[in-house]
Amino acid sequence: MTHENLIVSDPKIMMGKPVISGTRITVELILEKLAAGETEEDVLAAHPRLTKDAIRAALAFAAEALKADKIYPIVQ
Repeated sequence: MTHENLIVSDPKIMMGKPVISGTRITVELILEKLAAGETEEDVLAAHPRLTKDAIRAALAFAAEALKADKIYPIVQ
């Protein structure tokens, strides 16, 4: 299953942020938790409606979004 099947965006749900289909769990939340050092198992335990496929879909969605022709300057 690809991220196109698992990630949806609806203006009525979480202000249109990309979420896991059938939930209010945002891609942003999943990425933040993983970036903070939580394991996949930690995230799954905290959000029982998630699946490993959903976490992978969130990562794939984020990777594809960053492939856009946009420059993200890093300010130090």
